[in-house]
Amino acid sequence: MILAHPRFPRGHPHTRRNLAIMKQCTHAEALPHPEPDPRDATCPECLRDGTHPIQLRLCLTCGHVGCCDSSPGRHATQHHEASGHPVMRSFEPGEEWRWCFVDHVLV
Repeated sequence: MILAHPRFPRGHPHTRRNLAIMKQCTHAEALPHPEPDPRDATCPECLRDGTHPIQLRLCLTCGHVGCCDSSPGRHATQHHEASGHPVMRSFEPGEEWRWCFVDHVLV
């Protein structure tokens, strides 16, 4: 069953998850307010490696900008694994969704 989600239009990949079984993020309350300023305008690891990010993600703990898991480097996930910072958000224009790496849920 595909359920609509208020942040995503019908047909968006995130609406395909079974949202009837909602799991809560245990890390969102501890995020800094306001959110940190982005350290970079793009993924610095992609620049270093000579690759191009597909989409960008912003770490909501420290402001690191990394590429998404569809990009060759998966630098946002690598940043989470190295730092333990739990939540990121899309750094794409017009997108505001957030993801908790630890709890595997949209925030």
